[in-house]
Amino acid sequence: MIDIAMRGALDLPALWQLRRLMASRRIDIVNTHSGRDTQLAGMAARTLGRQRPRIVRTRHLALPISSLFSYVTLPDHVVTVSRFVASYLASAKVPMERITAVPTGIDLSRYQTTTPGSLRKELGLADGTPLIGTVAILRRKKGHAELIEAIPTVLEKFPDAHFVFAGDGPQTDNLNQRITELGLTRNVHLLGLRRDVVNVLASLDLFVLPTHQEALGTAFIEAAAMGVPAIASRVDGVPEVVCDGKTGLLVPVGDSAAIAASIIHLLADTPLRESMRMAARPWVEAHYSREVMVEGMLAVYQKLLAAKI
Repeated sequence: MIDIAMRGALDLPALWQLRRLMASRRIDIVNTHSGRDTQLAGMAARTLGRQRPRIVRTRHLALPISSLFSYVTLPDHVVTVSRFVASYLASAKVPMERITAVPTGIDLSRYQTTTPGSLRKELGLADGTPLIGTVAILRRKKGHAELIEAIPTVLEKFPDAHFVFAGDGPQTDNLNQRITELGLTRNVHLLGLRRDVVNVLASLDLFVLPTHQEALGTAFIEAAAMGVPAIASRVDGVPEVVCDGKTGLLVPVGDSAAIAASIIHLLADTPLRESMRMAARPWVEAHYSREVMVEGMLAVYQKLLAAKI
């Protein structure tokens, strides 16, 4: 590993360091992940003539882009983490033939569905207690507030249900206050930052994350890898990872009533919940494993190298 400090898109010392590295090691492909490194690596490569390395820019976010320069002018190809992001870039005038969606893959060996979760025991809950949860940074865009507003309706039907929120963030105090205002302190648990995400997921009956915006949604992939049905927002790239009616249910963004109804529906319908549990991991194995991601990236690289000859 070689560290090159990049203090801006016009950092000339960094640009020349990159140029020397590319030339001395005869690098074929450079994969960048932000505007800054794309501009520096792209400009460095352009100074090397016909035998320059090809630049692949990976776009991880679902946010609007501010300039086409680091998507059209400098890179030879753009990889996105979802079809949604690919479609957005095409609508922003990035040529579709220069875009490939390669979804983020996970290391499935870390997610063993035979591993029993211990969260109920930790919380002093009886075996079989309905446990609904989420794992995400506590910020407004993740939709935790809408989930909390849905909980009183769920408790009317399932008063013994408990909800866990794993993660911390800027909304912690606001969420705590609302939980207290709604009288939910017995049934809702803010767990803070957890290192044992697999254990948390293994303990859940349902994974609920009504996010407002998501390029793909790795959290849903991780939940599915553990065989946990998901309830998610029908937004951006999320419908690509949560197969509505098969591995989970999709709801409108910001709709607490729909969130509550979906939770109640899946808690009440054990056969449906079980069928989703059984379908979830095979869905991830087929589409979102680390091996599938590597194959997708290799195909992009090989196509660029073939065109270089």
